[in-house]
Amino acid sequence: MTLWRVTSPCTVRCVGPSAQPVPATTAARRLAAVTATVGRAFRDGERLADPLLLRERARSVLGALGVTLETQGVPLPSVAPDGRGTGGSGADGRATGGTGPPGTLIVANHISWLDAVALLAVVPTPLLAKRDVAGWPVLGRLAGRAGTLFLDRDAVRTLPDAVAEIAAVLRSGRNVALFPGATTWCAPPGGAFRRATFQAAVDAGAPVQPVSLGYRQFGAPSTVPAYVGAASFGTSLRRVARASGLSVTVRAHPPFASDGLTRRELAARAQASVRGALEAPAPTRLRVPV
Repeated sequence: MTLWRVTSPCTVRCVGPSAQPVPATTAARRLAAVTATVGRAFRDGERLADPLLLRERARSVLGALGVTLETQGVPLPSVAPDGRGTGGSGADGRATGGTGPPGTLIVANHISWLDAVALLAVVPTPLLAKRDVAGWPVLGRLAGRAGTLFLDRDAVRTLPDAVAEIAAVLRSGRNVALFPGATTWCAPPGGAFRRATFQAAVDAGAPVQPVSLGYRQFGAPSTVPAYVGAASFGTSLRRVARASGLSVTVRAHPPFASDGLTRRELAARAQASVRGALEAPAPTRLRVPV
C-alpha cells in the first residue's frame, strides 16, 4: 500500500446503460473517426506539444465521439504559443524562479479517461498521469509527446521527484493539470483530494484553480463515460461511442493563491470548491464547437 495506491468503491456495476444508444453503424463511424484523429496526432510528432494543435486534436476526439463540450464558471488560464500560461501568478504577482509569473496548478475530480481530453480541449497544458499510461500502445507515446508528466504510484520514494518536476514546470510559467483524487469514481465529486502534489504549488508559489467535471445525457447526469472497475479502455471507448446526447461540462472555479497555505490546506480548499459546485445553481453554459 502506498500513498497513491488509492481504491474506489465504484465498479462496472456503477456504469448505467446508455440512454437511446446510437445505431451500430453510427458507433462504428465514430470509432473510425477517433482512429483517424489519433493517426493525425501520431503523425504530428513532437509538434503535438504545441498548445493550439493539442487543443485542436482534443476537440477533434470529442467531436468524433459525438460528445458536446460545455464550459462554465470563470475562465481557465490562457496558454501562449510557447506553452506558458498567461493567467497564473502568485499572491503578489511575482515570479518564483522563472522570468515571469508561475503557471497555475489546475486540479479536477476524476471520472473517466475522457476527463483529460475535455481539459485539453479547453486549456491545453501538461497533465499528470500514472506511469502505466506511458506503456499503453500508441496512446502512451502520444501522451509523452503532449508533455504529460508521469507518476509511479507504486514507488512512493519517487514522489518527491515527481513533485519537484511539477514545481519546475510551474516555475517556468507553464500550467499543470492533475487529478488529485488519484483514481476514478463513477460520478462527481469523487474521493478525497490527496495533498502530496499540492506541495508543488507551495514550492513554486503558484496559484491553484479547481475544476469540476461532469457528464450528462440529454440533460440528465450520466455514468456512461465512467472508467471504473475492471473494464478495459477499449470497452469504455466503445461504450462512449454508442452513447447519444452525451455532453461533458468543464466548470472552472476562481483560482486562489498558495502563499501562506500548506498543501493540506490547499487540497481541502480545492475540494471544497469542487464539492460546493454540486450544491450551487448551475450558471449559464457555453457550448464549445468541437
